[in-house]
Amino acid sequence: MTDATLPAAVPLRLPPRSAYAAPSSKSSKSTQRLKSSLTYYPIRPFAPLHVCMKDLTADIFHALLCYAQGRMTHALPDSSHAPPTVLAIIGPTASGKTAAALALARQLPVEIISMDSALVYRGMDIGTAKPTTEEQRAAAHHLIDIRDPRDAYSAAEFARDALHLIEAIRARGALPLIVGGTLLYFKALTEGIAQLPPADATVRAQLEAQAAAIGWPALHAQLARIDPATAARLAPNDSQRIQRALEIWQLTGQPMSVLITTNKRAVSALPIRAEAVFSLEPADRRWLHERIASRFAQMLQQGLIDEVRGLRARGDLRADLPSMRCVGYRQCWQALNGEFPLAEIAERGVAATRQLARRQLTWLRSIPARHAIAADAPDASDSLVRAALELLRR
Repeated sequence: MTDATLPAAVPLRLPPRSAYAAPSSKSSKSTQRLKSSLTYYPIRPFAPLHVCMKDLTADIFHALLCYAQGRMTHALPDSSHAPPTVLAIIGPTASGKTAAALALARQLPVEIISMDSALVYRGMDIGTAKPTTEEQRAAAHHLIDIRDPRDAYSAAEFARDALHLIEAIRARGALPLIVGGTLLYFKALTEGIAQLPPADATVRAQLEAQAAAIGWPALHAQLARIDPATAARLAPNDSQRIQRALEIWQLTGQPMSVLITTNKRAVSALPIRAEAVFSLEPADRRWLHERIASRFAQMLQQGLIDEVRGLRARGDLRADLPSMRCVGYRQCWQALNGEFPLAEIAERGVAATRQLARRQLTWLRSIPARHAIAADAPDASDSLVRAALELLRR
């Protein structure tokens, strides 16, 4: 490159200082990976370099010093044309996400990161439509069967685990593929999430004792007085979230809504390019309703009620645990508890699943950065695979 072909201005998105030299055989593997994502422009010492003075920072001064001393091969990120480093398939329940992910896995060396708040639980296979053993053998899957049903798994934990997995998968030379419909997890991963105090067993026990005495609606009323913003979005019987909000108040003396808005960057956000987020959304809602009804009927035939019976027989699970609040499991638990006849499980389960899908579709519409694909098209999976391959070829 000659002086005449140098760019008129140099973008100011400089890499870390460790990336200012070209890769060498002595560089660490992580450094070489970093540098492999950069485009290198050899520049003669003292060649013209134009920067905007108001944007000068210590790192840029360091770069300029190395540059002027002839110790630098100037590296500029080429993010606008580089292929994405992570893909995502999102969509409502029963929209065909697993099938599309496996179709993509047949074409690309991907590892799948499950983004589903129900699939994390061991022993909950039928009602979660968990990928079969054969499907999990077809492509590496992560964040499935990582929790016992008596334990919780938060959005913050997912964001932390997913970030670590993405780094490890990329280090193995594979492409991370996030797949799921728990969009709170997606929001936590892509936008960051506030740092909140961990659960406190003593405080929770106290709150549960209060709830047993006066009921969760009364505790909801207490929450409305100290944190009206949080209380307004919770149902009076949403025991899990009411307990968490009151727990945070007792531990910190601050409303949860305030902590969330003032401490949003506690978990680093992962920027995912809009065209790398594939969203399976039906053009005809009736198609999704039919799939939901068919799939729930299949779950019942496979033994969903017996699966819930086995979970109840453990003796250490309760109806208000996050695992047992999952759609399908809640309805089976209630029926087995005598709250309504077993014959009504299918109707109630399908209705609850349709409500879940409606909430997911509403949330999806609030995500402008996505590549929507008609889930009810006959070639939906093929269309997604073609779009992904085209994106990676750019």
